[in-house]
Amino acid sequence: MTSYYTIDHLPGRTIQLDGQDYLFFSGTSYLGMAQHPAFQALLAEGMARYGTMFGSSRNGNLQLNIYGEAEAQLAAFARAEAALTLSSGMLAGQAVVNWLKAQGFGFIYGPKAHPAIWQDPSTSLPTVSFTDWTDQLPELVAAAATPNVVIALNSLDALCSVDYSFDWVNRLPDGQEVTLLVDDSHGFGVIGPEGSGVGALIPRRANVRLIVTASLAKAMGMPGGVIFADPETLRAIRHTAFFGACSPIPPAYLHAFGRAQALYRTAFERLQTNIARFENRIGLSDRFQHIPAYPVFYTEQDQLYSYLLANRILIYSFAYPTPADKPNTRIVISALHQPEDIEQLGDCLYGKTG
Repeated sequence: MTSYYTIDHLPGRTIQLDGQDYLFFSGTSYLGMAQHPAFQALLAEGMARYGTMFGSSRNGNLQLNIYGEAEAQLAAFARAEAALTLSSGMLAGQAVVNWLKAQGFGFIYGPKAHPAIWQDPSTSLPTVSFTDWTDQLPELVAAAATPNVVIALNSLDALCSVDYSFDWVNRLPDGQEVTLLVDDSHGFGVIGPEGSGVGALIPRRANVRLIVTASLAKAMGMPGGVIFADPETLRAIRHTAFFGACSPIPPAYLHAFGRAQALYRTAFERLQTNIARFENRIGLSDRFQHIPAYPVFYTEQDQLYSYLLANRILIYSFAYPTPADKPNTRIVISALHQPEDIEQLGDCLYGKTG
C-alpha cells in the first residue's frame, strides 16, 4: 500500500523527508517552470505591477491589456487561431461544455475523458480500447440523435502513457457538423512541434470544428486554464454568463508568461534531453509503457514504488481517480533533473553500467 507524506516546501528535482534528500520523479511540473528562479523573478515583476489578483469580471467596464496580449502569445505558442484564458483547466473545459450544452449538442465521449469535459457528473465513459473506440466513431456520429455532435476526449492517456492517433478524424462522415473537443492538459507544452500541443497534430476538416482546452498548471507553471479555438467560437463563449461570472487568471502570471518564451524553449529542450537519456537507459524494457519523447513512464509493477522509496527515490503511485481504484504507478521525468539523477534512477532499476 502506498504511504502518503506531507512536506512544507515545493518539490523540485529533490524533496526532503525526515531530514533526508530524496530524488523526486513525480508530479506534473514537466518543464519545471514553477521552480525556475528566472520565471519566479518575472512573476515577482508582474506582481509588483498587477498585484496578486485582478478582482473583476473579464467582461467588466474596466479591462487590462495584459489578457489580450497574453492570449495572442498563447495562441501563437499553440499554433492556434485564438486563445481565451480562465482561472483553471477545469473551468476552461466546463465553460466550453456549458456553451455547447446550451445549444443542444449531443456528446460522444472517448475512453478516460477528463471530468473537465464531461457534460454531467454521471457521465459513463467507454471501456473499450482507444483504437476500438475510434473504429466505431464514424457509425456513432452517423447514428447520433442530434444533428450537431461533440466528440470529447483527451489528447493522450497521461496516466498510462499511451499515445492517441487522430488519423480517424479523416474518416468522420462528411455531411455532419462535428465539434472535436480535446483536453490537452497533459500535452500542452510537452507534445507537438516545440511543445505547442496537440492542435498541430490533428487533421483539419471543413465540417469539424476543433476546440482544445488545457490546464496551464502543469507544463506551463501557471494557475489557470486556456481554450484554443476560432475567434468566433471564443467570442460566443466569452459572452456567456458562465464566463462573465468567473474570476480571471491572476494577471501577474500572464505578464511572466509573455516574457518567458526563451525559458520555455530551453526547458522543453532540456526535458527532451532528459527523456532521451532515460529512454536510452531502459532500452526495450517491458517493465514500462511509454510514449516516445513523453515524460511519463507507466508500470504495472506497483511494488517498484516501495523499492525505489527504500533507495530514496519518490515516484508517483496512488489510487486514481478514486481511493477504491488500483494504484497508478509511474515515473515522471522533468526538465529539472540533472544527468546524475537519471543515472541514479537507472542504477537502482537496472544496476550500474560501465
